Amino acid sequence: MNVSKMSSLLITSISIALVVNILTFSSPIIQTVYAQANINDPNLKAELITEGLSFPTSMAFMDDNNILVLEKDGAVRLISNGAMQDAPVLQVPVDSKNERGLLGIAISGSENNVTSSSPTSDQPATVFLYFTEQGEEELRNRVYKYQWNGQSLVNPTLLLDLPAGPGTNHQGGKMVVGPDGYLYVAVGEMQREGQLQNIQSGDAPDDTGVIFRVNPEDGSAAPGNPFEGDAINRYYAYGVRNSFGLAFDPITGVLWDAENGEDSYDEINIVDPGFNSGWKAIMGPISSAGVSEESLVQLTGSKYYDPVFSWAESLGITDIEFLNSDNLGQKYANNIFVGDITQGNLHFFEVNQNRNGLNTQSQPGLSDLVADTDEESSSVVLGTGFVGITDIETGPDGFLYILTHSRETGEGNLYKISSAEQ
Repeated sequence: MNVSKMSSLLITSISIALVVNILTFSSPIIQTVYAQANINDPNLKAELITEGLSFPTSMAFMDDNNILVLEKDGAVRLISNGAMQDAPVLQVPVDSKNERGLLGIAISGSENNVTSSSPTSDQPATVFLYFTEQGEEELRNRVYKYQWNGQSLVNPTLLLDLPAGPGTNHQGGKMVVGPDGYLYVAVGEMQREGQLQNIQSGDAPDDTGVIFRVNPEDGSAAPGNPFEGDAINRYYAYGVRNSFGLAFDPITGVLWDAENGEDSYDEINIVDPGFNSGWKAIMGPISSAGVSEESLVQLTGSKYYDPVFSWAESLGITDIEFLNSDNLGQKYANNIFVGDITQGNLHFFEVNQNRNGLNTQSQPGLSDLVADTDEESSSVVLGTGFVGITDIETGPDGFLYILTHSRETGEGNLYKISSAEQ
């Protein structure tokens, strides 16, 4: 999305000309402004679990009954049995201008961010937070490691110290602990124009527009990373414009991401080691970009390949999730859900038999793996009326959880997608 379009998506007016952006704090909403969340499958239902959140950005399950939810202004909220606790379990100092703020969370020791350590366990869970830290002359995005003591997050340890500008958007922030035990962190390009953005004459690698793969103990490069050299050995992929979603295929263990385009070509990608996603030269299929692979910055060990799916018109695609469960039926088991922030739609895709792409045979016009029209985009929509989706997770109960907020006010909700018979 270009700057003007992003501004129109992220900034809106509320009472008496008070202007806030899409992700900043606002006053409480009257629930009637929400559209009715609806699933286009009579066998499923969307149930409102929790309301009253303020610009929620990410969530992670602690156990069957407890969820940590991040609010962009720096509050970490605990939802227990569907009820949000009155006081945050942690408040961090953040700069929340535009897309900056408290953005990402991951929990160690689990697939899908579900830990075996409960909030009251003698073995405390390890929680990772990504946020734009306030309080210094130069703002920085930082990843800290915390311990959960059953009531709050304590003992912060700095793992990654990253740029936060010059752009106030494209901060990234989504994180996931992989099946290999290492921490994967998506960092946006923040409007920089360097070699990591495929500009041959650009600045040297600077930790923007990349996906990190690091040791969760100390932030050092994970063994087996695809690039060599101190400046780049923590990178797993580069050429990323901005990503609000990382997820591992629970069958193959392969990383996938969702990536925002400018005014066109949001993407779903398979992220193999050394992946060059192509930005700033390419979004969507390379055939539509008018460039060749040879024109990209090719770090040793890198490789470019097309998205497995893209939208010709950008929708503000956010999170991606594999439902690691058959509780919604075999059709949905180990397949992909994707959200968007502009229309509040929940998109669904079936993975192909080899799990190296998508099965779109039943959707007319999608044989080219590009949604070029409204009709083609609608053919992959499963749910509507979520206002704006920021995170999607498989719960410990095997159902799908959707975190949302309103662009008009920032008021956020948590929904559960379950069987209509439940």
